Amino acid sequence: MKSELTALVCSELRIRLDRLAKSAIAAHEAATDPGSKAESKYDTRSLEESYLASGQARHVKELAETLQTFENVQLRDFEKNEAIGAGALVELSSAGSSEKIRFLLAPSAGGLEINYSNQEITLLSPESPLYGKLVGLCRGDHLEQPPFKVISVS
Repeated sequence: MKSELTALVCSELRIRLDRLAKSAIAAHEAATDPGSKAESKYDTRSLEESYLASGQARHVKELAETLQTFENVQLRDFEKNEAIGAGALVELSSAGSSEKIRFLLAPSAGGLEINYSNQEITLLSPESPLYGKLVGLCRGDHLEQPPFKVISVS
């Protein structure tokens, strides 16, 4: 199951990378276009376009590194009563609700949402405070803030 999940993550990252790379190329072309040359000392259009192109190029590089990480990652399966750790797929129930929330403790791409078998799974990266709160918990444990109960770990 986790290999299918990582394949879905890689597919989504490739789509985003392709879209962003095209935008970065367009921004670079706009910044270097002779028609963007400043017409007065107050015309900052070219400067603004170069900042945009630079930021997008940096984002493309970061996204490419994230994709490479997921292409090489091997997420292990967890035993039923094992403590949550990196690579765990965690199912939580929200206090006072029957709604179940699923998180994958991933190496990067925090916040990315993947639909797997009609279930939404949100990736948590190590930078996420919730990631840190979940690590070490076991099935049946409770989180106070936000109020969750660990339903399953796999």
